Amino acid sequence: MLGIEPRAARAGWTVFLVALLLAVLYLTRAVLLVFVLAVLFAYLISPVVDLVQRLAPRRLSRTWSLALVYTLLITALVTAGTLVGNRAAREASAFAERFPALVNQVEASLESPSGPAWLQPVKHYALGQIRERAQDFGQAVLPLVQRATSRLASLVGSVITIVLIPILGFFFLKDGSELKQSLIRAAPEERRPVIEAILADVHVTLGQFIRALVILAAATFAFYSLFFLVIGMPYGVLLATVAAALEFIPVFGPLTASVLVIIVALFTGFGHVLLIIGFLAGYRLFQDYILSPHLMSSGVALHPLLVIFGALAGEEIGGIPGMFLAIPVMATLRIVYVRASRPRAAAANE
Repeated sequence: MLGIEPRAARAGWTVFLVALLLAVLYLTRAVLLVFVLAVLFAYLISPVVDLVQRLAPRRLSRTWSLALVYTLLITALVTAGTLVGNRAAREASAFAERFPALVNQVEASLESPSGPAWLQPVKHYALGQIRERAQDFGQAVLPLVQRATSRLASLVGSVITIVLIPILGFFFLKDGSELKQSLIRAAPEERRPVIEAILADVHVTLGQFIRALVILAAATFAFYSLFFLVIGMPYGVLLATVAAALEFIPVFGPLTASVLVIIVALFTGFGHVLLIIGFLAGYRLFQDYILSPHLMSSGVALHPLLVIFGALAGEEIGGIPGMFLAIPVMATLRIVYVRASRPRAAAANE
């Protein structure tokens, strides 16, 4: 009637709805982040809940199993925070207090004319960079590091967010099966097998992903702490804690942790920098080619270039949380694409 072709109108309406959905997702990304973290938290402790239900002397309801696991989890977190957090906080305070003296020490070493002639321009450049950046670093970063343990809530948003994640995770664990069946029943009948297959694959992938990350972070803390203890590395527990936390950021997190370790070794005058570099390279090879593939299995089958792109894109969209969520989001999209394309491929072959 208005001269608009019906197919073009439907296509335009579809594009509008997709754009509207993306806009809503972007505007509510902070809320969605809490729900996604709650889902990942549920995947993390789900095997523990299942184990408690299997090993219980008498059959416990899932609610009581969840309550028991939550009690054990809170106890473990408080214990770890007491044993490791206090030590890391003390080392952060000590490093913050010694930082000006360490900078002066490095500057004096770089100003010395000793060493080969070809190294002098490099030393002058490094000296200029230190003088230019040291003040900003001390004013902006060190107070944050010093207060990181005591102000952990400010790093993740608020106390409300911290409390909401395990609460929402409790409901996901308790009612996850019912939510899944409701989602499947809401779909058209001919699409239900595809949606069920997608949800099953996503379930396996996300479970592997979050549990592998936690194990990798724990392994990083254990190996770093042990190595730093053996060689007498200053601020070893603090550096191991930071390295374990940065394992949750793909690609750039471990790289940043390695750079920080080397910088601290240089600034403190530690005499085994080459040994540290060898350890970092060896551990990264062990983790990337042995431990991580074994933990991830084939669930997160993404090319390294896609991982780097996703991390950069996630940082632009959502900062550090966006970098963390880049891998599971891309893996989920890959599963949806593969599962959705199989019926079309089967129909084309017939």
